[in-house]
Amino acid sequence: MAFILNIETATTVCSVALSDNEKLVAVREVNAGYTHAENITVFIDEVLKEAGLGPSDLDAVAVSRGPGSYTGLRIGVSAAKGLCYALDIPLIAVDTLAAMAQGMKSAKDVLLCPMIDARRMEVYCAVYDGSGREREPVSAKIIDESSFAGILEKNRVIFFGDGAAKCKAVLGKNSHAVFVDDIHPSSKHMIPLAWEKFSEKEFADLAYFEPFYLKEFIAGKKGPL
Repeated sequence: MAFILNIETATTVCSVALSDNEKLVAVREVNAGYTHAENITVFIDEVLKEAGLGPSDLDAVAVSRGPGSYTGLRIGVSAAKGLCYALDIPLIAVDTLAAMAQGMKSAKDVLLCPMIDARRMEVYCAVYDGSGREREPVSAKIIDESSFAGILEKNRVIFFGDGAAKCKAVLGKNSHAVFVDDIHPSSKHMIPLAWEKFSEKEFADLAYFEPFYLKEFIAGKKGPL
């Protein structure tokens, strides 16, 4: 029995799930913009209380490592590292897009392309097969009509996530492109990946771990006063 706290804050969704091995015990999540700072500690407390546990009962903390929002990732990683330091337990880093693919596992003849919105027509994305195995690595893509041409020629591809909607007008004419709405990252979908890493003792270096931003953070310039 291993109790793992799973934290997902890579997008506008703030999500916390408690798992016992591969089993979901409790979850709290909200998609209300970037309210992570005010919700994350409340959600952690609530899932532990629902299970009748305290922080000292945790065996590890898993955190969504990105790519995604700079601010969101920082909040989630800071909370996860703080717990791990205080409780002297391991930190598990879970790829955000891989976890999204876990939530959309499907038939083997369909590919999965989770997308996280970046800016304008850019998305963070990767391609997985129906079992969740990576087929194309995580990248930042500017979407145009030639995007994914190679895989769409021979495969049905399911596009989903908060970056998919803006791509539908560009890619939706292809009969092999399928778009699924209202699919967002969730800590629930981190559970199988976190448990696999825990079982294999594949832990992040607590002192040096940083979120996977994929791109450098660019602060907006202030205009004249």
